[in-house]
Amino acid sequence: MPRALYYNASSDILTEISPDNYTHALQDNAGVLWADFTGEEPKPAEEILLSTFGFHPLAVDDALQETHVPKVDDWEKYLYIAMHAISYKSSSEDIDTIELDIFLGENYIVTHHDLPIQALERVWDICHKDVRYFKRGADHVLYEITDGLIVDYMQVVEALDEEIERVEDIIFDNSSAKIVQRIFTLKRTTLHLRRVLSPLREVLNKLARDDYAVIDARDRVYFRDVYDHLVRLHDISESLRDLVGGVLDTYLSVINNRMNDIMKTLTMITTIFMPISFLVGFYGMNFFQPTSGHLMRWTGTAAFIVMMAVMIGTPILMFTWMRQRRWM
Repeated sequence: MPRALYYNASSDILTEISPDNYTHALQDNAGVLWADFTGEEPKPAEEILLSTFGFHPLAVDDALQETHVPKVDDWEKYLYIAMHAISYKSSSEDIDTIELDIFLGENYIVTHHDLPIQALERVWDICHKDVRYFKRGADHVLYEITDGLIVDYMQVVEALDEEIERVEDIIFDNSSAKIVQRIFTLKRTTLHLRRVLSPLREVLNKLARDDYAVIDARDRVYFRDVYDHLVRLHDISESLRDLVGGVLDTYLSVINNRMNDIMKTLTMITTIFMPISFLVGFYGMNFFQPTSGHLMRWTGTAAFIVMMAVMIGTPILMFTWMRQRRWM
């Protein structure tokens, strides 16, 4: 069953009411009703939205059946607004979005979402404790909800920024395949964030500037403030995407530098031992076996000492020569 808060302006009290009392609350033009549908079955929710509130079937179908990008539909007597709440899971390094459907009338606001939304719960608790939010009208309750959603967006952006900094620090110490996976996950997350923020920015722009009958002109300044925050978040998300691209370039540079160091070391080892391989191969030819008396001196003690001196001295001379040429 949906939950609801009703502010009775005549008695200046806030109470929780059942769906049976929605009709009476809607007749009180001075009061404010907030009905929240959380994970409700489509059929009972559809009956209440159609018969009690009198919403258009297309608007109800949008809220209950279909998934949309953020948008605003003006039905003259009420607005249908689709938004997205956001959350960030550090374990999977990805963001999740939950669609929030809102119907805003002159003296009521109806919210529908399949999963709990932290921002909405915070606003619900605040409004339940302080009746002044309802005194300012249903449009001000909508402002509180949108502002709470943007606060969650800010927290997600800050978490992504910190994660990017951690990855930057790890790159120079560990260049494993897991780091590459984290970088591409962050890149996908920032792109997802940008796709969510762009249409949501247009929604807040319409609420702040367009002339809607159910939004008081004096309250548009509040939506304009939320819109300014959202524009700044959109710019920050663009910067985050550039930062992730920079992190990927840095990772590739580190890998290339390490590869160059490895190739230089292997080349040095090959170059140093190349003369030794030549001398050993030359000295080990069958021609130098003592098959006759006049060739015995090639396998004597003196020849052995000379060859050992050449084999030891040649790498040392080549190593010194490479250091002088600054190849190492």
